[in-house]
Amino acid sequence: MFSAFKSIPTDMDYKGQKLAEQIFQGVILVSAVIGFIYGLFVQQFGWTVYIMLAGFTVSCFLTLPPWPMYRRNPLKWQPAVPEASGENRDKPQESQKKKKHK
Repeated sequence: MFSAFKSIPTDMDYKGQKLAEQIFQGVILVSAVIGFIYGLFVQQFGWTVYIMLAGFTVSCFLTLPPWPMYRRNPLKWQPAVPEASGENRDKPQESQKKKKHK
């Protein structure tokens, strides 16, 4: 059951994050302007809030899931370097002299 969830991608690359942020801000801005103009026209502030909430919902649907358009530029990681020995990792560096401040 849980192995099926491992095949679902859950990450975005950096360019995808930038694109998602731009889409989110654009949808929120457009819905705010449309909501303000319509609310002013009908003289009902509630419509402004409803249109803003609808814009927020649409922007969340467009930007929160890791859609394939947000994963087009994956990072190329360098291979891990194996450790030479485990002794140096556990001990603090004793060769450095401690400086005393006056």
